[in-house]
Amino acid sequence: MFDFLLTDAQRALREEVRDLVRWVPRQMILDMDQEKIRFPTGFLREAGRRGLMGVRYPRRWGGRDMDWVTTCMVMEEVGTLGYIFACVFGIGAELVCDALVLHGTDAQREKYVKPLLRGEIFAAECLTEPRGGSDFFGTTTVAEDRGDHFVVNGQKRFIVGAEAADYFLVYARTDPEAKPHEGISCLIVDKGPGVEVKYLYGLMGCRGGGAARMVFRDVVVPKENVVGRLNGGAAVFDTMMVPERLGTAAMTIGAARPALEIATGYTLKRKAFGQPIHQFQGVSFQVAQAATLLDASRALVDATSRAVDRGADRATIRRMVSETKKFVTESCQQVAHHAMQVMGGIGYTDVFPVERIVRDLRLASIWTGTNEVMAMITASEWYRDFKTARAAARLRPHEEDAISADRLEEKDFG
Repeated sequence: MFDFLLTDAQRALREEVRDLVRWVPRQMILDMDQEKIRFPTGFLREAGRRGLMGVRYPRRWGGRDMDWVTTCMVMEEVGTLGYIFACVFGIGAELVCDALVLHGTDAQREKYVKPLLRGEIFAAECLTEPRGGSDFFGTTTVAEDRGDHFVVNGQKRFIVGAEAADYFLVYARTDPEAKPHEGISCLIVDKGPGVEVKYLYGLMGCRGGGAARMVFRDVVVPKENVVGRLNGGAAVFDTMMVPERLGTAAMTIGAARPALEIATGYTLKRKAFGQPIHQFQGVSFQVAQAATLLDASRALVDATSRAVDRGADRATIRRMVSETKKFVTESCQQVAHHAMQVMGGIGYTDVFPVERIVRDLRLASIWTGTNEVMAMITASEWYRDFKTARAAARLRPHEEDAISADRLEEKDFG
């Protein structure tokens, strides 16, 4: 985040996070990309030991009572290690915790949030199903009511962190007769009998995060593990979209940053035609564009973070989070593209980590809601806001500010 927008406390915390980033061994990064490490338990334990996870949650539950601006700063810095580090950091410390802190009981927070933020246990969020990606409310996972407990059956896939998770946040249908939005509940499912990590995916990038297919067969879940109210999973899902998508935007900036830094250093040293290649406009203009895209991304993340922190209305937040996720992820993918392009063939090899960054960032516009879904939400909220403002006569009728504005026959919309 921009240094001049941060408080002294935020800058101090940033130094703590940067110290964590420096602590991570180079070999851990290499081993994760080669899948010799299937999940970075050591990294999360160290982050928890340092009290760096879930900083915006109350101290009572292991956080630091900070805000979204601070959280996005943390996510950007963690992302510089590699996209997957921020993914596993954010899923436990932000997504799962968000559901439990905002909707859970004190008993659930005591049992599942505090040890998670200390890095003692791990968690995963189970949304996507084999036959339903963006169609979240079409879930076919079922939790059958058996009196004092539920019996869960179903499958989830692309579950980051499944390999090491001690518990899962699972959305399942608890009322098969209700409308899709009204018959789903959010459940805490402990790893145990009937919970199977079925298949570990071979991913193009973001390796080492333990992404797997999960199978639930007759899993017994006590009633006290319902998060929020019964059949109220939609409300939990709705609030989790903020950390899921805003956090994704912030960490994508961090993951793209090293690509630009590496490319900048390379273009200062690499010579062609008797001079450093940064002196050629074809090179320096691409670096300038990449820097501009990163700054624009930070500005949008900062504005959206402040909107959430200051309690903007839900429709505004929904639009800003969606457009932020789309703009930032696509911009950062372009940053990585520019970095590889100015480095030429060497950027396409494993001599530099730019090729890994390009692979990793491809996930950014797919997960936590595809960018096509983000555009759909943005358009819907924009049109709704425009119609409301026009109906309330809050907008100047700019249409009339033309010489021939009275030629109504030319404004025939059929």
